[in-house]
Amino acid sequence: MSKVLVIGCGGVASVAIHKCCQVSDVFTELCIASRTKSKCDALAEKLAPTTKTKITTAQVDADDVDQLIALIKSYQPDLVMNIALPYQDLTIMDACLACGVNYMDTANYEPENTDDPEWRAIYEKRCKEAGFSAYFDYSWQWAYKKKFADAGLTALLGCGFDPGVTQAYCAYAAKHEFDTIDTIDILDCNGGDHGYAFATNFNPEINLREVSAPGSYMENGRWVEIPAMSIKREYDFDQVGKKDMYLLHHEEIESLGKNFPDVKRIRFFMTFGQSYLDHMRCLEDVGMLSTTPINYNGQEIVPIQFLKALLPDPASLGPRTKGKTNIGCIFTGTKDGQPKTYYIYNVCDHQECYREVGSQAISYTTGVPAMCGALMMLTGQWNKPGVYTVEEFDPDPFLDALDKYGLPRSENRAPALVD
Repeated sequence: MSKVLVIGCGGVASVAIHKCCQVSDVFTELCIASRTKSKCDALAEKLAPTTKTKITTAQVDADDVDQLIALIKSYQPDLVMNIALPYQDLTIMDACLACGVNYMDTANYEPENTDDPEWRAIYEKRCKEAGFSAYFDYSWQWAYKKKFADAGLTALLGCGFDPGVTQAYCAYAAKHEFDTIDTIDILDCNGGDHGYAFATNFNPEINLREVSAPGSYMENGRWVEIPAMSIKREYDFDQVGKKDMYLLHHEEIESLGKNFPDVKRIRFFMTFGQSYLDHMRCLEDVGMLSTTPINYNGQEIVPIQFLKALLPDPASLGPRTKGKTNIGCIFTGTKDGQPKTYYIYNVCDHQECYREVGSQAISYTTGVPAMCGALMMLTGQWNKPGVYTVEEFDPDPFLDALDKYGLPRSENRAPALVD
């Protein structure tokens, strides 16, 4: 029924591809493309005996628009699933526009080189005007809205768990649970233990940039920025227990603020253990999180990229990670004139994920929504010309698909609130 080009073959992409192959009546043909074709070949060989989906592979440099265009024209997919690096979002979107193909990704654009003068000038202007200083934001991709609309194409942004499912939870709450929503708290808890003193659960470069940046939240339509890790709360998570969590800037706050302008406050919290924070602060203090190149013995090295090479590959954590994740949204508001609270969330077990697809729950909770978002687009349930985030589509069929394919929702109508 559909041909899909998947760009990327890391931990998240592997999960998404596994799940696509479980729905072979929709994903009838897949091409897995990456800079390292041997990784694509190995995954295709592993999956071929287990699925009716026809799998092919290709080599592509996703930084090169011409290479992407050539691949898309050759394969002629119905959809491009970008599960590569967020640095490559814009080149892949350009290629999709040039070839007339729908597009989706799991994380919004951020630059690889934050010292690029042209990007830095635009970034500093946005910091002053918008009021937050994170390197990643939706403005670069939202700028493509008219181009995609004029071409009659759909671009779906940030269809992982957070961002992604968390926004669908917000759309669901607005549609079914509330007349008005006053506050949204997004809670991301990883109760897993991989046994290492320090490792990141996804791309270290992206992960460490995110958590070492200033935190921010939206209040009454305006950004409030705070020093990194300066707001800490403890929460008792279902099936995980009590965990310390910290307020971070996160991309879905930006789109939720735009699409739910009457919500008075939107925050995002993520759990971290003390060992992780101690290691991160030490690495930051000695300059290892820097994106500015340095010269060492005649070679130019970017410290955070060198650190990435030293740390365990996130894709290798699956067999040794035990415990569960708990990710969801707590809402306050009113229904039928009465105050109301509501908590919708998912609990995912690291070891169960590994048994099913060979990955830990962090990759699983991003890869499954990517497949479900693609399923929505390919079956015509989420198609409208332009560039959109998840909360701008009907949440019901998407959440039903998540329930079916491995990320079932849980609900609590009297949750403990976060102060």
